Amino acid sequence: MAMRNLIIIILLTCSFYPAVSQPGLTLQQALQTARENNPFLKSQALNVAMSQADIVTAGLRPNPVLNNQSLAQVRPSHYEPGTHLMSGKNQQIWWQLTKTFQTTAQRSNKIEFANKNAELSQKMLQETERNLLQDVALKWLDVWTLRKQLDLLQLAQNNTDSLITINKVRLKNEVIAQTDLVRTQLLAGQYKMEMKSAEQDYKNELINLQILLGEKKEVAIDTSDRFDLFAGKSLGIDSLLMKSDDRADLQALKTAVQTADANIKLQKSLAVPQPELGVIYNPQNTIPYLGVFATIDLPVFSRNQGEIQKSRIVKSQTEQEFAARRNVADSEIVTAQRSYQINKENLENFNTLLSQAQQILTSVSYSYLRGGTTIVDLLEAHRSWLETRQNYYRTLQQYRESYVKLLYVSGAINQLAN
Repeated sequence: MAMRNLIIIILLTCSFYPAVSQPGLTLQQALQTARENNPFLKSQALNVAMSQADIVTAGLRPNPVLNNQSLAQVRPSHYEPGTHLMSGKNQQIWWQLTKTFQTTAQRSNKIEFANKNAELSQKMLQETERNLLQDVALKWLDVWTLRKQLDLLQLAQNNTDSLITINKVRLKNEVIAQTDLVRTQLLAGQYKMEMKSAEQDYKNELINLQILLGEKKEVAIDTSDRFDLFAGKSLGIDSLLMKSDDRADLQALKTAVQTADANIKLQKSLAVPQPELGVIYNPQNTIPYLGVFATIDLPVFSRNQGEIQKSRIVKSQTEQEFAARRNVADSEIVTAQRSYQINKENLENFNTLLSQAQQILTSVSYSYLRGGTTIVDLLEAHRSWLETRQNYYRTLQQYRESYVKLLYVSGAINQLAN
């Protein structure tokens, strides 16, 4: 009787899933780390700095131009008596100081265009960040699920090893046949192979996550993270559609339209000639002359027609892309929200399946120990229990991936890294 009680206790340990937890990065911490350390995101951020430097360039005014022309008599027979080549009486010197003058509209339009480009670079950086955060979140979930699957296989392996130990005792006492022990050992061997593959997959995905995070040392995740960063947030279709304009790609396209507008104004203003004005000091044979200099293009042939036309086409193209992208964003939100709801329902229905699988395993284990069923039924109950648990974590991952996807398409995923 003591042996039977011990056997029942060991077999029923399958009903307890160990709360394996290790210190490491939560999902939010992983997203924050990627935002700070990802090398590709850092590279994209330099585009913002470069576009801000263009604002400085746009505000600079043209430099003054100093021009010198020196002429001298080359025939000594023409020299003034008692003079030489370098004498001022045998030379004409031309000093000219000029400066190109931009109209007020040209300079202000350049600055406005540079500002819009800088704003566009910032929006594009946010879009790069949005895509990166989705990749990091999904990779973190892959690692989380693989860790749980590995722990689950370890639990199944431990219980199968315990069953082998029990069956060895029962075989020695001639309670079971040799076949029962062999079948149990075969299942244990299968679990060992599955654990090796699962462990390697887990290590590989950890490396991939490390690359996305931009970390040089090995990383680990917090498997106790319940993934409830947005608990209580409204994920209804109406509220999500209202937030769609906050998506970084739509914000970038909207800014691109404004940038195109600024470029049209700039190109139109550049069609106006820029006068060059200045003063001239011209000593001729020691007789000083002072005058003014003025030049301006005559817009007879070139009036910047090509660039003006191109800037208008760019605006039209950007507006069409914005409209198309907005329609795509709305459809993405609708489909992502539907997938989220279905996966949520599937996950809720799994509670009953988990309970049923546990009850079957408990019942079959008790029946086997009383001789009411075979080892085949018991091992099949073990496989069914493990498969149900594994499917539960796959369903949980699908639910969480659809949750991440929904936050991504609605533009709310950037808030996860705050």
